[in-house]
Amino acid sequence: MQYSIEHLLHINAPVNKVYNAINKVENLRQWYTTDVEENSDKTRTFKWGEMFLLIKCTEIENEKIKWEFINSSMPIESLYMSYELSENESKTRVKFTYGDFDEKTDFFANQNFSSAKYLESLRQFCQTGIGEAFGSDTYRS
Repeated sequence: MQYSIEHLLHINAPVNKVYNAINKVENLRQWYTTDVEENSDKTRTFKWGEMFLLIKCTEIENEKIKWEFINSSMPIESLYMSYELSENESKTRVKFTYGDFDEKTDFFANQNFSSAKYLESLRQFCQTGIGEAFGSDTYRS
């Protein structure tokens, strides 16, 4: 059986602004981690200190972004994150899924908490222009 982390949130910002926050490297540095690079093969590398994650990004503009995990220092290869976006009462509805965990372990629980923390950082960045990216002055450890 496969398990997924799922979160649903609303952001008081237009869909295209939320989409660009998740899709553009310069914006990811504001709410996710300050150490993110777009590679020549269109993959992206995220770093949190000594930890890293290499992803392939696929997207449908202003609707969905999916990160497929290719390689990582954490035990998360073959997992994915997806962000489905839609408009709901003048806000952007974000349906977040972090999927294909083999079991619900302490690692799964930790990833659930971390996901929620970064989603709130995404909301703050889109609404105020200030996120809490790992490595930034505003990051809460």
